[in-house]
Amino acid sequence: MSGKGIDSGLGKKTLGQLIRRDKQLILMFLPVFIFYLIFCYLPMVGLMMAFEDFKMGSGFVGVFSSPWVGLRWFQQFFGSVFAWRLIRNTFLLSFYSLIFGFPIPIIFAICITQLRTKRFAKVAQVITYLPYFISTVVVVGMMTNFLSPSNGIINQAIKAMGGKPINFMGLPGWFRKLYVISGSWQSFGFNAIIFVAAIMGIDPSLYEAMRVDGASRWQQIIHLILPMISDTIILLLIMTLGNLLNVGFEKVYLMYSPAVYETGDVIATYVYRQGIENKNFGYASAVGLFYSAVGFLFVIGSNTLSRKVTGSSLW
Repeated sequence: MSGKGIDSGLGKKTLGQLIRRDKQLILMFLPVFIFYLIFCYLPMVGLMMAFEDFKMGSGFVGVFSSPWVGLRWFQQFFGSVFAWRLIRNTFLLSFYSLIFGFPIPIIFAICITQLRTKRFAKVAQVITYLPYFISTVVVVGMMTNFLSPSNGIINQAIKAMGGKPINFMGLPGWFRKLYVISGSWQSFGFNAIIFVAAIMGIDPSLYEAMRVDGASRWQQIIHLILPMISDTIILLLIMTLGNLLNVGFEKVYLMYSPAVYETGDVIATYVYRQGIENKNFGYASAVGLFYSAVGFLFVIGSNTLSRKVTGSSLW
């Protein structure tokens, strides 16, 4: 009876009463709502340019009044010699980053939580967190200095061992390796935070029960820790797969040059050159729309696959 009374009381509240009741929560949410509205939803109007011959001088109104060209820009992109190279480079950079970058935070989190010296574990965590907060510009600048063929510390060591200097930043074969290694180094400590939290949330009595049964440290990791954090791993994996093609534009743009376009030019940098440098906004919008559509399909596909295979999913 009391439950029904509460429900009926809530049902009689007007919208104004609900707003006044939750005004503090609404005020907290308002900045987030405004941010996503301005930077995520309103710009979606510009997707119309992917099907128009948009000219910069026509302004915002031109988005609705430019000549309609249908799928011409898509046909032009897929018929160009750059399409396969861009798709291949974007996919490979993301795929290598996933293969080598996703397991490292999990392994690191397990190692940290298994350390007996907690003070050392905390120091190690802090040290590995710090690179995440270094600007991408600074990271690429460090790479350029360390890998310089003339006075970089890496090439100095190579010459000291009798080898010849290598122009790491100017060779297509080194671009993907440098991108993946530097990205993993910069982010693995920060990405391990959520896995450390998940491991610390495991009931200590479960560890005690396994030790009583004679389980070794390795067996505890395999049969207790990994199964207990599997939902967290799957959730983050789905979210990572959703951004599989979302290669960081800033880092690629800072690292690459015409000499490494063969392996370093990705869809994001190509869209930048076509849209900003060449003023071909309709064509750039079409390529960007294709880029986003593929990412959306990856989210749907990975979520569906996870639900069927493991029973866990985002929705």
